[in-house]
Amino acid sequence: ILPLLDGDLGATIIDVLDGRAPHLKWRDEFAACVVLASGGYPGSHQTGLPIHGLEADPDDVMIFHAGTRRDGDALVTAGGRVLNVVGRGPTLQRAVSRAYAGVAHLSFEGMQFRTDLGRPSNRLSEVSV
Repeated sequence: ILPLLDGDLGATIIDVLDGRAPHLKWRDEFAACVVLASGGYPGSHQTGLPIHGLEADPDDVMIFHAGTRRDGDALVTAGGRVLNVVGRGPTLQRAVSRAYAGVAHLSFEGMQFRTDLGRPSNRLSEVSV
């Protein structure tokens, strides 16, 4: 939900800490998040694998790090849930489409993610890259 916040999160937190009521304004959009997980997750998984494609900057896509760490100049996997790719758009379908467009730029050995977001289904479908 935070990608839909239209304003300064830091200022909002300071208002709350100082006892002031925060003024929250929300974008009139949708957001969708695709979690990129390590191969084998939620079970045993390898770490220290280089992550590629983070230099790409697709429109209306935000990337949140979960299980990553620096290894010299490289960013590598450090957990089961590695990255969260969030797309925004005027419709849910557009937000999902943008999130998957962001995913298309990223890769690491064994990367897996759900491919059924935004569909009226409860089935888990994963793609390994």
